[in-house]
Amino acid sequence: MSDRTPVDQLTESFVDIRWHLDPVEGSDAGRVQDDGRLGSFSDESVRQHLAALRSLMAAVEELEVSCLDDEIDRTALLYAIRVAEHRFRREQPHHHNPGLWAGHALEALYQLLTVRDREPAALARAAAERLQAIPRFLEEARATLTDCPRVLIEGAVAALGAGGGLVTEVETAFSGATGVAGGASAARDALGSFATHLAGMLHGPTPEEPWGIGREALEFRLAHEHAMAASTEELLRYAGALVAETERELTALARTLGSAPWQDVMLRLREDRVEPDLLVGTYRDALARARGHVEEHQLATVPGEVLEVRATPPYAVPWIPVAAYQPPGPLAGDRSGVFLVTRPDGAGLGDHSQAGVAATAVHEGFPGHHLHFLTTYRLPRNTRRLLHTSLTVEGWALYCEGLMDETGFYANPDERFFRLVALLWRALRIPVDIGVHTGALSYGAAVELLTTRLQLSRTRAEAEVRRAFDAPGGQLAYAVGRREMLALRSAYLERAGPAGTVRAFHDALLAYGALAPSLIRWGLDLDG
Repeated sequence: MSDRTPVDQLTESFVDIRWHLDPVEGSDAGRVQDDGRLGSFSDESVRQHLAALRSLMAAVEELEVSCLDDEIDRTALLYAIRVAEHRFRREQPHHHNPGLWAGHALEALYQLLTVRDREPAALARAAAERLQAIPRFLEEARATLTDCPRVLIEGAVAALGAGGGLVTEVETAFSGATGVAGGASAARDALGSFATHLAGMLHGPTPEEPWGIGREALEFRLAHEHAMAASTEELLRYAGALVAETERELTALARTLGSAPWQDVMLRLREDRVEPDLLVGTYRDALARARGHVEEHQLATVPGEVLEVRATPPYAVPWIPVAAYQPPGPLAGDRSGVFLVTRPDGAGLGDHSQAGVAATAVHEGFPGHHLHFLTTYRLPRNTRRLLHTSLTVEGWALYCEGLMDETGFYANPDERFFRLVALLWRALRIPVDIGVHTGALSYGAAVELLTTRLQLSRTRAEAEVRRAFDAPGGQLAYAVGRREMLALRSAYLERAGPAGTVRAFHDALLAYGALAPSLIRWGLDLDG
């Protein structure tokens, strides 16, 4: 664009650096030139990546800006660069997390099956190139990984279990294209061999707990990724208060549903599951109902792009235990979103209670992720289209679950009850996230917390805890982000007075995309 600001240009430089290291992320964003590439997380590649980030960081720090919007965007960009640099310098997932490598290879193949706005011939070439690159990429992984915690090895092995099926799907989708059959055979062997190698690591010495990144590194993420001043101790106090408040509400609502302890009501409602063959249709209906409610109550501007509901493919089940929203990339030509729902596996994954469908549709669709991402992608500023924090992305979606309760969306007490169960689940993620990374909770204790307080199956609880190890600070973002959304709304409406509306607040908030709430507060001048 001819009117790009200097911050916009530096943001482009940042994503160029990031996508050079991780072209799968670039491809996911819609950058076609990355479609045939795999990244490299070798020590030399990471060294070059860190050098580029430090150079760009200096340029952003020295940049002089002339208006508040530019200063907010410059701050968001600077924080994003600091987090990216800190991740590979201090946390070093390329050394300690085999899931980084396994996930990169699997996502690279999965993209080939889901991307919509590419020429078929170009996509077939990309498929052959990626398949052929996998053996070398995984050899590089073996040479780089060291001192891997058991929990991360086990997570990677579980994900790689779907690798062979994923390769077969790619091979079938692009059958006949030059290089695909040979590449598929080599990739299948390499993925299997890598899984065997990782499984063998479990029989050897592995680091003792704690396995997290440590309190200092986690608080760095809070301060820069989420732009928060809160300490881990303050967040744990908040989590305790939220858990107690939510359990009181569940107890009161349970009395209207049979006077049983709320845990018994929860277990009874969980048994009323959606029939597997009706899953897609049930969620499609719930999303349509949610969209209509948002429009009728004028809660936000609803984007016109399609949100398609599909059953989760078998090869994607290990990383989508219940449901997930897959947004289009910010640079993609096709702006359709995809909502995936996982069929039950009999071991706790893919269980969908009738009462929980509505809140999930709100969170993933309207006015949650789909509305949020599509609104963000229309923003003129690169920084707000391309950068985000999970504190705002997930905080907004969880806030929306409560917003829809406030405005009468949920059809019956069962749906309202499960909305509260979902809130309790996210509240308990705070002590899990903080605990495993500061050493206050062992892996086993974190799993026990979830199986005891939420009556989750062990399989589901273990998947939850692995997510916390994989993405430090990501699990606490849901409930803490909701708190920040509510605080912003309260401050906005108090300042606006009688003329203020929730719709006006949402429009003002979403104009900042998914920047950190503290930066949105700064932009809306709500600190006074």
